[in-house]
Amino acid sequence: MEQHRTRPARYGRYGPRRDRPAGSAGSAKPPLPPQAGRATGGGVARTARPVGPARVPERRPAPPPAVRRLPNPRLTGLGSSLFCGLVMLVLGLLTEALFGASGTVYGVLFLPVCVLTALWVREGDLLIAPVVVPIAFAVGLVPLSDEGGGGTADRLMGMVTGLATQAGWLYGGTLVASLLVLGRRVRRVREINRRAARSRPRP
Repeated sequence: MEQHRTRPARYGRYGPRRDRPAGSAGSAKPPLPPQAGRATGGGVARTARPVGPARVPERRPAPPPAVRRLPNPRLTGLGSSLFCGLVMLVLGLLTEALFGASGTVYGVLFLPVCVLTALWVREGDLLIAPVVVPIAFAVGLVPLSDEGGGGTADRLMGMVTGLATQAGWLYGGTLVASLLVLGRRVRRVREINRRAARSRPRP
């Protein structure tokens, strides 16, 4: 009886069941693996797809470096005053040394300084630019008004004469600065309104 309970070594793992006779053990098929049973649907056996190696994502070339933008500093009210005054003083000295105190050359150089002052002042100090520009124009006239090497009274009279004769350049530069400041202010208000409209909840 002990010999009947032991299994022969040739059946291996999938040997004959105890409820079947030993003669039918040779025709018994080994059970299918669990993956094959899952792949069978509606009586039709589906072979599992072989899993290949994972695809490596293609590396795209790096985008070209961005073009460097022009310098766009933001000056405070004091900074814009110092910038405009110092630049006009230097331009006045250069005009007096190179062009013989020519008021026309000084007026032409005054316009780009007005543009830069109006563009570089920060949003909170926009109204300072139209005020600073005429003062800087008068500061730059100090080297040009030194006629004959007189005293303080003669220098003041020369500045008054220069302001009177160059009033067109003075008003023109101030007008250009005012228009640029007004344009920046309008654009700023529009941006604020757009952000407020986007943040409102839609019905």
